[in-house]
Amino acid sequence: MTGQHVHTEHNAIPNVDDTDLGNTLADLADIHAGIDLNRDGIRLLAHDRLDLNTTQVLLVALAGRPDGTDVLGAIGQLVERLTNPDTNPALRALSLDQQKTAARQGWLTRLALNDPALRETAARACAALDR
Repeated sequence: MTGQHVHTEHNAIPNVDDTDLGNTLADLADIHAGIDLNRDGIRLLAHDRLDLNTTQVLLVALAGRPDGTDVLGAIGQLVERLTNPDTNPALRALSLDQQKTAARQGWLTRLALNDPALRETAARACAALDR
């Protein structure tokens, strides 16, 4: 936990503003309505008062499923989709070499974000919450 107090007055949930997360969310503002919806969801999750069970479920859903069926995996699948001219007609105006390069890099991104090693720490954090 960088720069965060462990305890807050009246057990309040600290605001994400002026944190790395808040700064990242601010940097992502107004790119696309879909990104804004994601920002809103992340902010909601960060500010919601959660119980242990819900926290565990969220950790798994965000980045803790070894098979990649989590939010991190979905982002990889989306990157692959957006970089493929078969599923994103905007790329069809590019040369075939550019299309192939974009599609390959998108595929590699999906592979990287589906690496089970990326999920190990989130899964361990989830397990650490067991009573």
